[in-house]
Amino acid sequence: MQVREILDSKGHDFWSVGPGTSAHEALRVMADNEVGSVLVVEDGQVRGIVTERDYVRKVAMEGKSSPDTWVTDIMTSQVLCTRPEQTIEQAMALMTDKRVRHLPVLSDDEIVGVVSIGDLVKAVISEQQFLIAQLESYINS
Repeated sequence: MQVREILDSKGHDFWSVGPGTSAHEALRVMADNEVGSVLVVEDGQVRGIVTERDYVRKVAMEGKSSPDTWVTDIMTSQVLCTRPEQTIEQAMALMTDKRVRHLPVLSDDEIVGVVSIGDLVKAVISEQQFLIAQLESYINS
């Protein structure tokens, strides 16, 4: 199974903010859309990613004010990305190795979606359940 299939199933929507956005507004976008990260995008290019974890560690735990802190101050600027044709296993290995939970998906340098570790795990479980059902059907026939 490829990353493309996950996006086709869950949708290609992603949420982003500009580099001049406050940390508070980025958190609001995450909350409103029930997601754990937003991309920081400028001129159609991924400049960074901000996660709830970034917010907690770099704003809340340091006693900073979220309206006075910019996403550029808390974002991860070296963003790991994947391609639609990458396998789920490859994407999971990358996320596990680099300890990230969200991967933007790029096709020809265009953002086509974001997958989370939860999306990948859900797809693997679904695929395994299908295989189990097929094996049970074969055994019982």
